[in-house]
Amino acid sequence: MLNYTIRRLIFAIPTLLFISFIIFIILDMAPNDPTGNLPLTIPPEVRQKIRESLGLDAPMYIRYLLWCNQFFINEPLNMLHQWFGWCIGDCEGRLRVESWITRSPVVDSIVERMPQTLWVVGMSYVVSILVAVPIGVISAYKQYSWFDQAGTLVSMIGFAVPTFFTGLVLQIVFSTMIPSDHWAWLPSKYNTLHEVTDWQSFVYQMRQMAMPVTVLALYNMAQLSRFMRASMLDNLSQDYVRTARAKGLRERTVVLVHVLRNSLIPVVTVIALGVPTIFGGAIITEQIFGVNGLGALLIIGIQGADIPLVQTLTFIFAVLIVLFNLIADILYGLLDPRIRYE
Repeated sequence: MLNYTIRRLIFAIPTLLFISFIIFIILDMAPNDPTGNLPLTIPPEVRQKIRESLGLDAPMYIRYLLWCNQFFINEPLNMLHQWFGWCIGDCEGRLRVESWITRSPVVDSIVERMPQTLWVVGMSYVVSILVAVPIGVISAYKQYSWFDQAGTLVSMIGFAVPTFFTGLVLQIVFSTMIPSDHWAWLPSKYNTLHEVTDWQSFVYQMRQMAMPVTVLALYNMAQLSRFMRASMLDNLSQDYVRTARAKGLRERTVVLVHVLRNSLIPVVTVIALGVPTIFGGAIITEQIFGVNGLGALLIIGIQGADIPLVQTLTFIFAVLIVLFNLIADILYGLLDPRIRYE
């Protein structure tokens, strides 16, 4: 297993480099101009100087190699300096990936906004997994029962209704129709500056997280529960299940130990590949509830033609997809002893 993991990590290096190059080419060919949002009264020669100050006068391959040097070398060295105090090279004059809009390091902006995304989107993903797996198991075991029909209905609603519509409905019901002094009232906008210092502030944090977490959890739960149900139905009809029952094993042991473990193998892939979306944030949901997370940061970068910001964020999402794909493959071997990586 260790050798397989090392080989996969080594093979991931050229894959990620190729992905970063493709992302850079696509963004470089985009018609957006970083000086397009400036006032029209600015003379063309001033605009050209601004473009030169951003390094846009250099050839494309030079700008790509400069970004690679800043992201793959300078940023890790800067993290070692900030976290552990290890100063390697020129710690003060080291060039980092900077945003064209804010002129601040992109990685610092990502780290600053990541807690908000993890609080809301990450919590919704955890809730969806904890709800979807039991629903899928029970729906498969009691196929065509009222519980299965109700789970199917909720899943279809979660699939069919877009998140922005669900979010607006919840805002109307819990923020507008219910008085603000009622215990069921929930804030319509997420306060990013809120700090949890005591029990009251913790309760308010849970209240402002309730609606965005519910919206995203419903959408994710709809997908995961259907995968779980289909996988459970496929395994319940296998020969090893009949053999386990014939040996006199308790039904709970057969379902929750043997069937559930084998059924989780395809579901793990869906769960693992969905984790990078947590860091990407639910862009639409964050816009509706005012969550100042990574999704909102990506929107700002796209609107302002901030290529370094969009390039870095997109590449980080690609790294997470490759990483969690590897984690899913490793979990296969843990869930199914028959799977061995040589």
